[in-house]
Amino acid sequence: MAVAFTKEESFETASETLLPDRPISPHPNLVTEAGLRALELQFQQARAAYDTAIAIEDVNERRRQAANPLRDLRYLSARLRTAQLIPDPTSADVVAFGLTVTFTRDDGRVQTYRLVGEDEADPKAGSISYVSPVAQLLMGKAVGDVVETGGQELEIIAIS
Repeated sequence: MAVAFTKEESFETASETLLPDRPISPHPNLVTEAGLRALELQFQQARAAYDTAIAIEDVNERRRQAANPLRDLRYLSARLRTAQLIPDPTSADVVAFGLTVTFTRDDGRVQTYRLVGEDEADPKAGSISYVSPVAQLLMGKAVGDVVETGGQELEIIAIS
């Protein structure tokens, strides 16, 4: 967008308002029920932030304040449009999307993660994306199965 005919204070001000889109994953947008609700909430929050920003009288400040929410709205709109709600599995015989898996590592560490959609994943909170390398190795495996990653073995000890 050219800035020649706008009331921008400078080119820097204009560039602050033209944020690149957030990247969209090429993988199917699988979501849990909680993940879908979280996307909807984030969309509502971004919409509220955008509505607040466009009420600002100063055109430069309005553009600055609206840039992030507008970018988030584009991203979240696309993610909601492509979301594929996956019901909770009826069986915990094998590792699957939406289930929690506990495994041990060679060094004795025990880790537990729930396999969720990409937008919902938060390893520190105990969830990883179903497209992560570890999740891909564990999918379809049962308690007692061992997989290898990076020269290390992971043994599944529980699925729930």
